[in-house]
Order: sequence, then C-alpha cells, then structure tokens
Amino acid sequence: MVVCVCNAIRESQLRDVARNGQLRCAKAAYAQLGRKPKCGQCLSFARNIISEAVEAA
Repeated sequence: MVVCVCNAIRESQLRDVARNGQLRCAKAAYAQLGRKPKCGQCLSFARNIISEAVEAA
C-alpha cells in the first residue's frame, strides 16, 4: 500500500527502514529513504506503521 503519495513511499519500505534503522520518527525514516515529507498528510499514518514495526522487531 502507498503511504505517501507525494513521495511514492510504500508501507513495506517504511517497515523495512524502521526495522533496520530502528527509527522512531517518520521524518527520519523519510530521510533514510532519501525523501522528505511534502504535504504532511501521511505523517500520522507513517508514525503508526513505524511504531508497529519497531514493536514487532
């Protein structure tokens, strides 16, 4: 599923970054992917995905 339309970031990409980089911040995860939030509508959803991935790791 696409989480961020502006940057074409998929849920699987965020989960991988969260597991591998142990990031807790959506902006840091985006930076790890070489992108930055634009409109910001995806940030709360991205935070939830990152939290879930970190807890499951």
